[in-house]
Amino acid sequence: VQLQASGGGSVQPGGSLRLSCAISGFTSGAHAIGWFRQAPGKEREGVSYISSSDGTTLYSNSVKGRFTISRDKAKNTVYLQMNSLKLEDTAVYYCAADLYYNPSGPMDYWGKGTQVTVSS
Repeated sequence: VQLQASGGGSVQPGGSLRLSCAISGFTSGAHAIGWFRQAPGKEREGVSYISSSDGTTLYSNSVKGRFTISRDKAKNTVYLQMNSLKLEDTAVYYCAADLYYNPSGPMDYWGKGTQVTVSS
């Protein structure tokens, strides 16, 4: 099982980025994908979560209304569209997979992160 996050970069406040999470190795498919982030000196936090079966989405309060998670089943890819980026969105972003829909529990598989830097 592999998850590969990409699309990070540097952007000014108010800008946008789209992260991608390419997923491979699941025989029957992951049931949910989540995006997480970890800023320097802070704990990792959940950002967004999407069910692979019905597309149900969840967002943290800090990104609600600015970030959008989506999935492309044909490409086995989950996206995180990030708009109106703020300085406090700076972090390493990770995608992770759950074999079963369980947004409150630990994720089963993790990918390497991609750096997002918001600075003026």
